[in-house]
Amino acid sequence: MKKSKLLIPAVLSILLLSFQQKQIDLKASMERGKEIYERNCISCHMNQGEGLSGIFPPLSKSDYMLADRKRAIKQTLYGVSGEMTVNGTVYNGEMNGYDLTNDQMSDLMNYIFNSFENKGGIITPEDVKSVRKK
Repeated sequence: MKKSKLLIPAVLSILLLSFQQKQIDLKASMERGKEIYERNCISCHMNQGEGLSGIFPPLSKSDYMLADRKRAIKQTLYGVSGEMTVNGTVYNGEMNGYDLTNDQMSDLMNYIFNSFENKGGIITPEDVKSVRKK
């Protein structure tokens, strides 16, 4: 019985730490992500994420991007080429990947997923880590 009394505080500490790691200041993350977006993405996807019809796909209200968060993270990390249909328009181009840390990628994705009329929720550094190639 004494062992179980010691185990409960340890389990609670682990759960609390796990919960704290998942907490993220979305506003601060988006501010950092906006800076990354402006350095790396704005030239193709434009100021408001509208893209360039038929050439660069939009990020604003993007059915393709919002449908699969893991795919969006993976394609931003490693790049993508070939045909894709975004909001009913076919795109056939290439995007290079970006060498960003998990924190930086989380910030960038939080900015994109929560700007341009998107409501994509929070992407944590742990989410990015889980998508990285092993």
